Amino acid sequence: MNLTQPAVDTWLNTFHTLDWHSSKAEVRIYPSAIYLKQIVEKDVHVGAQNVFSESRGAYTGEISIEQLQNIDVQSTLIGHSERRQIFAEDNNVIAQKVQACAQGSFPFILCCGEALQTRELGEHLPFVLAQLSDNLSQLSAAQLHLLVVAYEPIWAIGTGLSADIAQVTEMHLAIRNHLVHLFGAAGQIVPILYGGSVNAENAAAIFSCSDVDGALVGGAALNPLTFHQLWQALHA
Repeated sequence: MNLTQPAVDTWLNTFHTLDWHSSKAEVRIYPSAIYLKQIVEKDVHVGAQNVFSESRGAYTGEISIEQLQNIDVQSTLIGHSERRQIFAEDNNVIAQKVQACAQGSFPFILCCGEALQTRELGEHLPFVLAQLSDNLSQLSAAQLHLLVVAYEPIWAIGTGLSADIAQVTEMHLAIRNHLVHLFGAAGQIVPILYGGSVNAENAAAIFSCSDVDGALVGGAALNPLTFHQLWQALHA
């Protein structure tokens, strides 16, 4: 929940002065909902930060997949840690949203990750893999083209902390192997992003890790110049 209209206009003006062309990666923007229509018109992949599982009805404040598709929004985030923690979205709620996206052929980024206490107890791997099992229980291998997974260690989001290379490698390998366990060979095609205080200083090292296919960027993306530095690091 950042940026007012003048700041968004400035952000977009700067964003469009930069070179985002690539044959191997895609840049996406996930703005606050009130700016979706404006940014969609800028010919950029734009996604929503959240979506509701029902197609229509008396759900004040929610946004449906159909509504997003109607204004050419191309994807959505599901299960961001703040949705799980602050708004108490549990694995059942997340699974319903995944199922709705699958039924609507609507691409989504599924976020997963553990709190610091879970990691300190050594339970981070089973916790995250259980999240994936529960959240993806209604998804078939034939629908995996809709899925991107984003691993976001909750203890590293907005704190300035970041998982070290060994931690990132361990988790992303575990996620990859689990996707293969759940979906067979098709699990190899699912992009896995890292999201946890990625910045210009640590991006190159993070992107060098096995099974890190990109980043889910938060605070660093509020400055399009910094955001572009991460884009360049991905292509280095």
